[in-house]
Order: sequence, then structure tokens, then C-alpha cells
Amino acid sequence: MADFTTPPADLLAGLLDHCRKEGADAADARIGVTEGVSVSVRDGALESIEREEGRSVALRCLYGKRQAHVSGADLSPEGLKALAERCVAMAKAVPEDKYCGLPDASILATGDLDMDLTGEPEIPAETLEAEALAAEAAALGISGIKTVAGCGASWNRSTRWVAASNGFSAFKTGTSTSLGLAAVAERDGQMERDYDSWSVRFTKDRPTAAEIGITAGERTISRLGSRKLKTQKAAVLYDRRVSAGLLGAFLSAISGPSVARGVSFLKDRMGEQVFADGIHIIDDPFRPMGMGSRSHDGEGLPVRETHLIDNGRLTTWLLNGPSARQLGLEPNGFSALGFGDPPGVTTSNLYLKAGDKTPGELVKAVGKGLLVTDMFGPSINPNTGDYSVGVSGFWFEDGEIAYPVSEVTIAGDLPSMFARLIPASDLEFRGTRDAPSIMIEDMSLAGS
Repeated sequence: MADFTTPPADLLAGLLDHCRKEGADAADARIGVTEGVSVSVRDGALESIEREEGRSVALRCLYGKRQAHVSGADLSPEGLKALAERCVAMAKAVPEDKYCGLPDASILATGDLDMDLTGEPEIPAETLEAEALAAEAAALGISGIKTVAGCGASWNRSTRWVAASNGFSAFKTGTSTSLGLAAVAERDGQMERDYDSWSVRFTKDRPTAAEIGITAGERTISRLGSRKLKTQKAAVLYDRRVSAGLLGAFLSAISGPSVARGVSFLKDRMGEQVFADGIHIIDDPFRPMGMGSRSHDGEGLPVRETHLIDNGRLTTWLLNGPSARQLGLEPNGFSALGFGDPPGVTTSNLYLKAGDKTPGELVKAVGKGLLVTDMFGPSINPNTGDYSVGVSGFWFEDGEIAYPVSEVTIAGDLPSMFARLIPASDLEFRGTRDAPSIMIEDMSLAGS
């Protein structure tokens, strides 16, 4: 971690004090430090190595119902004083925002809020290079693989301190390491590409480098000879590589700012059955070493495990302070990181609870349909939930994979898709948003 002549917590306290002296009614700020190393390889040799080290400061000042935010990299006393002067001057000049403001001190999270998510200690560049080379060699060892388009490995640490004039302060640090590659194959003039990629706290929690390379290679080979489908209606199984995209569409629909603006197809569905019985969508901020774990939300409010969907029923909106004020509700711990910026909304470690049947059992039950393994640019009407997305994957018949397909468009509407969604049993916790494979019957497929 980078050394500071003055502790970051003291720098933030001084910065907030400067803001008050300049006339700000309230302020919040954060200091961040990033460091890391990344390597890329090509054709069995090191292609590049990069090292990153950076410091930053972000500041938000409030003057009545006006707010402004600025950022910079100068953490010297002179630089922080100038930052405060500039931010307060901007806040005095901008239009009013009647919903802005800091939380009252009485509702802030309390207790030990500092969080250490340090996994792997710093990984030497030589080790990262060896891992990337092993992954590339394994992919190239798959018969039919022509080249590896990109292969890289990295290690990163992110550290941040936050503080606000309402008395809140906290510290968080964490590390992650990543390895991934994309393989390319060609047959009869047709080229296909696929990949495998992992980002984890600890190397032990992912497959070996060789296994990652083999997976990327085998996925690529399996796509050769892809066909187009005729326009029809059929069952669709979203592979767990892509199924979390449907969770993203759901989160957008229950975002407090979207609901407050009236641009959500779920805005009138609070407390209603949105998914089938037995469906649970859960946010768990306390998962040990989770990629999205946190001890407080982006405004310093308490967080808790929350069933956003409880047995199919919608239970809550994702609220930050501004959207809660606009809706006349209480904020509920889903603010994205503010402290120097106006807060957005986010979840922490979100997941769709696994079902009882394996993907294979779901496929056999419907007989034929489309297994989706890649999606391109989904289009969603936020007011109606009308949905379309370009995909590629595999057509299955009689419960077995028949052939690869590409250039297919799936269309439907999210309210009815949610209502008949069936999760498989293959849930993995890999990121901040996880879902098992998802089966949805009677989808419209547009092909040739």
C-alpha cells in the first residue's frame, strides 16, 4: 500500500474543514489508492507488462439544496485547499436539487466498519507471466485452435478512505487476481472465437491456468460450423455465463431513481408476485471475501441481507437518499459509493437462488430449444419491459446438443419472462451478480 506523510483519515478531516470554512453546509469525500501489475503474452512470449500506481481524491460540497463535486490527484495541503475552494464555489453557482443531502447522523451505520478483503498478496510479474503462458499453451494444444487472440493475467489492490461532515468515516481495502484468454479457430473459411476468464480473491478459488486455457479452446472449437435458425418459438436456456444479464434487467426495473422518474415496468408492482413461487433473489453484503462485500452503503447507511424477491414476490426498491426522498420512503442501504460524488444505487453480492434440476434435466424436459452462451447488446424498453437481444449458442433436440447456431435474435417481454423463469441447480458464486442457468419457454426466435 502507498505510504502517506499524513494519514488519509486526517487528510479527509482537513479537507472537510476547509469546505466548512469556505461556506459549505455539508460535504463528503474519499481518498483512493490503486496499485497493480498486469502482463499479456502472445505466441509463447511476454508481450507487455504494466504496473499501475495511483492516488485520487473526490469531494462533494453542499450549499443549501445545491451540490457540486470535483476530483483530483493532488493530495498536498495546498492542493486539497484549492479543491475545497473550487468545489464550494461551484456548489454556490449551480441550480438547486431539492432531493440532495447527506443522511442524518442518527441513521448512519455504526460499529467496526473498516473492511479488509485482502486475498492473494502481491503476485510477482514473473508468476503472472508463467500463468498466462500456461493458459495460452493449453488453448493452443486443442486441435483446431488457430491462435490465441489475447491472454493476460493481473493482480490489483484497491484501497479507499471515506468521510463526511455528518461524522461518518470508514476504510476498505481489497485485492483480486485475474486470468483470461480468447481463442480463435477456423474451418472452411469460417472463424469463431470464445473465451474463459476468472477474477478471484485467491488463486486457489479458480481453475488452474491450463484448465482455463483448455476451456477457452474447447468452447471455441464447439462453435465451428454454426448455422442460422428459422424464425420460430422455442424454449431458451440461458447458460450461467450469461444468465446474470437477466438479473441486471431486473435491478434496473427496481432502481429507486427509475421508479421515482416513472420509467420502470415494475413501478406499480411493489408487493406483488413478479416471479413464480419458489424464486428468491438475494443480496448478501456480508459474504466472506465476496467480490462485492461491504459493511455500509455508499452514503454510510447500514446494509443487511435482503430478499429482493421473496418466493416470487417483490419486496423493496433499491433506494439511495435522493430517490428515497423523492418517493417519500426511507433509504434502505442500496446506495452506490458516493463520498465525493452524488450516490447512485447498487447491490453487493446479488444472486438468484438455485433451483432443483440440473441444466441437462431442464433441457430433457422441454425436448428442443436454444442454449444461449453469448449475448450481444440487449435492447430493453424500461417502460414496458419489451426485450430483444442478439445471441449465439447451440440448438438442442431430444435433450441433446445438435449443432451450434449464430445470428439469432431473442424477443419477449420481461414481465412475462420473469413470471415463467426456471432456475437450474448450477449456481456458482463468481462475482457481484450471479445466477444459475435459466430456462424460459415459449420465446420468440428470429433467424434467417
